[in-house]
Order: sequence, then C-alpha cells, then structure tokens
Amino acid sequence: MRIPLSWIREHTQFPASGTPEDLMAELVRVGLEEEDVHLPEISGPVVVGKVLQKSPEPQSNGKTINWCHVQVVPDGQTQMLQGEGISDDGVQGVVCGADNFEVGDKVVVTLPGSVLPGDFRISARKTYGHLSAGMIASVKELGIGEDHEGILVLSSLGLDPEIGDDALDLLGLSDAAAEINVTPDRGYALSIRGVAREYSHATGTAFTDPASLVGVPESGSAGHEVILDDAAPIYGTPGCDKFVARRVTGVNPNAPTPPWMAARLRLAGMRPISLVVDISNYVMWELGQPLHFYDAEKLTGAIQVRRAAAGEKLTTLDEKQRELDAEDLVIADDSGSIGLAGVMGGAATEVSAETSTVLIESAHFDPITVSRTKRRHRLPSEASKRNERGVDPLIAAVAAQRAVQLLVDLAGGTDSGEVTEVGEPVLPDAIAMDLQLPQQLIGVDYSTEQITQTLTDVGCRVETGQGDSLQVTPPSWRPDIDIPEALVEEIARLVGFDKIPSRLPAAPAGRGLTLAQGRRRTVFNGLAADGYTEVLNYPFCSEAANELFGASDEGAAVAQVRLANPISSQYPVLRRSLLPGLLDAVRRNVSRGFGDTALFEAGLVFLPGEQIGSPELPALGIHPGDAVINDLKDGTPHQPQHVAVALTGHSAPEGLGDAGRGRDWADAVEAARTVAELVGVQIEVVQGSHQAFHPGRTAELRCAGSLVGYAGELHPQVVEAENLPARTSVMELDFSAVLEAAPSIITAEPISGYPQTTQDVALIVDDAVTAAALQATLTEGAGDLLESIELFDVYSGEGIEAGKKSLAFALRFRAEDRTLTSEEASAARAGAVALAAERHSAVQR
Repeated sequence: MRIPLSWIREHTQFPASGTPEDLMAELVRVGLEEEDVHLPEISGPVVVGKVLQKSPEPQSNGKTINWCHVQVVPDGQTQMLQGEGISDDGVQGVVCGADNFEVGDKVVVTLPGSVLPGDFRISARKTYGHLSAGMIASVKELGIGEDHEGILVLSSLGLDPEIGDDALDLLGLSDAAAEINVTPDRGYALSIRGVAREYSHATGTAFTDPASLVGVPESGSAGHEVILDDAAPIYGTPGCDKFVARRVTGVNPNAPTPPWMAARLRLAGMRPISLVVDISNYVMWELGQPLHFYDAEKLTGAIQVRRAAAGEKLTTLDEKQRELDAEDLVIADDSGSIGLAGVMGGAATEVSAETSTVLIESAHFDPITVSRTKRRHRLPSEASKRNERGVDPLIAAVAAQRAVQLLVDLAGGTDSGEVTEVGEPVLPDAIAMDLQLPQQLIGVDYSTEQITQTLTDVGCRVETGQGDSLQVTPPSWRPDIDIPEALVEEIARLVGFDKIPSRLPAAPAGRGLTLAQGRRRTVFNGLAADGYTEVLNYPFCSEAANELFGASDEGAAVAQVRLANPISSQYPVLRRSLLPGLLDAVRRNVSRGFGDTALFEAGLVFLPGEQIGSPELPALGIHPGDAVINDLKDGTPHQPQHVAVALTGHSAPEGLGDAGRGRDWADAVEAARTVAELVGVQIEVVQGSHQAFHPGRTAELRCAGSLVGYAGELHPQVVEAENLPARTSVMELDFSAVLEAAPSIITAEPISGYPQTTQDVALIVDDAVTAAALQATLTEGAGDLLESIELFDVYSGEGIEAGKKSLAFALRFRAEDRTLTSEEASAARAGAVALAAERHSAVQR
C-alpha cells in the first residue's frame, strides 16, 4: 500500500517537512510493516513558460525543428535563478522537435540543471545551429504519460497558471510516498482513511475521517432496481448484504484527469487511464471501498446479484471469456451476467468514450466468496484485494456519494438524485472481555481507564459488562476483531509494544521438551559433534528414486503418494526414503568443489497403505462428521521419521605426507551405532543386501529383532548413474522405530577404578562366516569379564587358504572389584576361541 504524503496530510497532522521514512517510523510503532520509499523522479528548475516565438526551420535530414523563445519569468520581474544557460531576462531560447503548440500557449519548461526521470539531465547545448537552453517537455519526458510526440500544453488539462510557477507543484510531481505492507487481517489499512487513523493512533494527534467530509443525501427518488438473490448462502452469509446504486447523467468521459489526481494515483502505483476510471480508483484508495461504474445505457432491466448458472460464461474487462462456477457470485441484468462480484466487471457494460450516463455500484460482498472466485479464475485485482479482506459495510453509501461529487465536479455530470439502497449488513457483535485478560496475556498491568480509552480510540463502543468485564462492540471496519484476544492485541499494539517488559519466561515445572523431542535433539547434536552437517531437503522426489531406495529388492512393487500439483514434473511423488534428497545435496556440494562431505538429514518419509487419500473432499462450510474424518485419516500415509547420512572423500584434509583416511562403509555403520547409543539401544549389524547398495558392503541394521535400516557403500552402478564420487557411503535408519525400542530411562554404566587388560586374537574362518556372527560368538565365550570387543583387521590372500579369511579382534577385559591378572584374561580369551572353534571351525592364525 503506497501512501502519497500530500494525501495523508489532508487527514492527519503529519508535518509538511515530514519524509516517507518519518511516516513509516510512526506506522511501524502500531504494527504496520515498512516496505519502500518512493521519492520524486524530477528535480531542479521546472517552471511554467509562455511561448513568445515559434519559428519552423527545415533541416537537411528532412526534419523540421522549431526555434522558440519561451518566457519563464512573469512580466516586470527579473530572473532569480542562476546557472549556465539560464537567461537573465527570463526568456529562454529552446529548440523543439514537436509542433502541437502555438505562440501564446503555456507549457512546461525544464531549465538547465533539472533532472528528468531516467537520470536525464538538462543542460544548455549547441544543436541545429542554436544554443538550446532547456527543453519544452512532453508528458512522457515528465513521466506522467506515454505521449512523446507532442508537447504538454497546460490548457489541455484545464490549467491556466502564472508564468514562472513551479510546474512540479502544479502537476503534483514533487510529492513522495511511503509504502507499507498490509497483512491479510488488516484490510482496513488498504486505504488513506485506514492509514490516517493508524497514524493518529501512533502519534496521539487528531484525525479527520475522509468519510465524515462527504454529505450523504438522506433521501432521493427510487433509482435503478437492484435485486439481491442469494437465498442459499454457500459460506453461511449472503454473497452481498448491501448494494448502493447511484446515477450520474451528462458525464463527459473524455474530460482530462486533473493533474493532482493523476499524480496521486501514479504515486500510489496505479496508472491513470481515463477520468471516470481514475475517479473510481481514487475513491477506492481514499475510502477503501471498491466501486464499479456501468454505462447505464448498456444495462437491460434490473441489476441482479446472484450465483452463476451452470455453464454460464462472462467476458471480463480484460477481454477474456470465462466459464463460471456455481459458487461464483455475479452481477447480472436481463441479458445475463455482467460482472464478477467484487473482482472484475464485464466488458459488455464498461464505460467507454461514448458514455454519458454512469451507474455507480458500491456494494459489500462476502470476503470468502470473493477470495475463492479470485483464485478460481486467477484474477487478482485491487478491488478483490480489499473485498476479500473485508470492507467496512457502512461505507458503501459514502463512497458512492464521493464518486458522484467527483463526477459532477470534474466530468461535468449531473446528479440524477436517484438513490438505490438494498440489503442490511450484519454488524459485529459485542464481545465480553475480562479486565484481567490483557494482564494475563501480555504481562502488563493495564488500568481500566487505559483499556477503555484505547479500545474507544480504535473505534469500539465500550460498555460495562457483568462483574469484572467489559462489553466491547468492534467498529464496522474491523472484521478481524471477533474474540477477546483480538481486543487484547489492539491494547498491546496501541499502548505500545515497547511498553511490554523484556522478561525471559520461566517454564513451569514438568514442562519443556517431551522425551522424544529431547532424544531427537540429543541425536542431532551428537551427529553434528561427529562432524556431520545437517541439511533440509524438500520431501519430493522422482518415481524412479522411490523405486530404487524405497524397496530393498529390485522390481518390488512400491506404493507411492502422488502429488496433485507438483512443483516440478521431475518430482511428482512424496519420498519413501531420505537418500534421494541427501544424495542431491552431496552432488551439488561435490560439483562446487567440496569433495569431503559428511551430511545428515532427519525428516518424515511417506509410506502409504492400501488406501491412499479419500474418494472425494468433504463439502465446505459444514462439519464433515466423524465418519468422513476417520476416512480421511485412513487415507493418510504412515509418516515415520528417518535419519540418514551420506559420506564422501576423506575424514580429515590431506596434509604433508599424509593422504588422509578415506571415508567408507564402516563410517556409515558407525553413524548408526552413534544414533543408537545416544538413545540407549543396541543396534545389531548383520550382512545384508539392497538393490541400491554394493553387494558385498551392505549392512542390515536391526533393533529389538526388527529391520530398521541399512548402511554401507552405494552400488557402483548407482554411483555412476547419480554422478556421485566413487565409494560414496550412506546410512538410513527408521528413527521412529529406534525411539520406540529405547528405554524410558538411560542408566549410565559405572566406571571401574581398575585397569583393563587387552588381548588380541586373529581367527581364520570360512568366507561365509560374517564378522558379526564371529564377534557374537567370541563375546559369548569370553564371559562376564569381557568389557568390549572390536574388529580391527580383515585379511585374505597370501598365507591364507583359498575360501578362507582372517578376522582380527581386540578384546578388552576388566573386573569391577579387582585388577585382573594376565592368567584370568588369557583364560577368558581361550574360552572365546574355543567356542569360535566349536561353532565356526575357527583356527587361530
């Protein structure tokens, strides 16, 4: 919302020396958001001049220029401006290429030293054999129109200013504007009326309501018939509950728009089109009430406000034919629909250059109806922006009268005296508010007088309620105030957010993170501490990616959740795995030179069951019922949280004489163990297989006997197809399942004060024996003295029989009550080796 400063000054006490920044600083105090500043694009001496001489001079290039003398200082006065090229006698010599002016015309003269839009600087220069000291400007050069072929003759605008007057002030080109962002709940601020009221709240200064300056006639002859025909409202309220129609005859649609009005509209961000259209936009910007003007002679019969008929079509003002929906509210006459209510009018009845009688529509429409129609037809407009946010239902008659005044004053029209008003809008109900509620919600002890005065300033009617409460009736222009908490927000906003103390609230005992939330945070912090960087990816992926990572067996059927309106045709489904997005992030980082990557992501995956979605969406405007809600829930896919990591490159940067250790499948497995350890569960790592993983370097991750994920190295074909570095390793865990298996309390193991004893063992076993199986056997055979066991070497080759391999383990023994002797440790080791020999035919190397 752009606010020309000259406009806001008419209704507030904003100082003449105030800047857009000053205005925004005050408005920010009451919760409006600053956006931008729009300053004048023209500077320097730009004055009204009178043409004294116009001498055509044909040129050799076939062009004819005019050598002109232009008087820029009133008779009897001397030139006060100084600068190169400015004449002392007040008569400038100017070369002009246009020919649409005559001697005696008053024009706009840009003198040397002025700057026009586009940083076009005016200076005295030699051209066509003359020293041209300035320029006679066109509307395009002044930035107020598109006509560049002709000079702006001020009489064409109905102006007869004095020679030497400041043309920037005359044409409104010296004004500036502040631009604010208006949130959807504060539609009243999409008008000068609303912003002026907010400025008065912020500064405590007087405010003149522009609506109070308009004298609405109390009576008049019956005007054009209007029928409100919405007997079965779709959203609980009628599509239109107030419609005002006024007629103005004898309008001259070709009359020029006054410069002050055109300048304000341009500064407000609206392009001046024609006087009648400009008046409609001007009133909307001033009062916040969208209007629509009809050529009255093109109407046939009464105006009807109704829902569209099935298959009905309408050509709107943008010359597009639209097929209407039964929910659309339309304005119609006997010929059919002639406009989309509150959004855009129809082309059949628009005002043209031949229009002489204008019928003014000023109506209050249901915001939901307007909003859905706008979105359905993808037809945003300044009118719909206001109507969908809620317009003051009591301003319709005022806005219509304001439009009548401007059409009479500026377009030469005559008020027919006909007034049509139908409908009775529903006004806000009184709200009961406990006087203690502001203090309870905000933490500031507002006095009763402070509360009452603030709400009265907002425009509310405040009365004493039962007990310690108030009965507050919101003003008609604030549909967003409908609950006590909204009243509290107004009190906090207008008294001042800066009056709210900055105190860190103390969490009540027993509150804070839930057990699951706390463990998620612990795991994420733990992965970050291990050197992983967290990433967040969109939950969208390709069908091929889901088929690859979402099922372990190639060719297995994979149920997928398809998006009705995907943001990209490449990603039409919701992910079943975190790995597709994570690997995209790896690929982007590697392509930018970050080859050593360690990334992790935590997020939901979508695993649909037999039912996906529901056969149809429930009807709007009514409670769907438990059966419908349960059906919707049944169609909602299972959404467990997963944790995944992806690793490439080296764990540490290369140094002098040190190539660094390359990351591999073992790091991915260790990440899974880290996650499990941080939540207090045991992860079993066993040899596994998955179509996306390397056949010999894949680990199944099991928790409480259930498969919860995979870790290992990606399949070489996948690495090549995905353009990833060789030996890329990944891990993905069903974190929700891990959390379910976690104990409610994690008990720390006591730390023994006695030293540990370490013994190594290397066993030769068949290739078919997995390291996990052998490790489990050694753990069982070693007994209670074994504190930990770790695989540190796998070897096959020279010295080892074909079909065999050597697995070396470090066994650490410790007793809680004594220092172990070497004999005790050796005996435990021997028990482990004996059990391995019995079960796996293991032979010590």
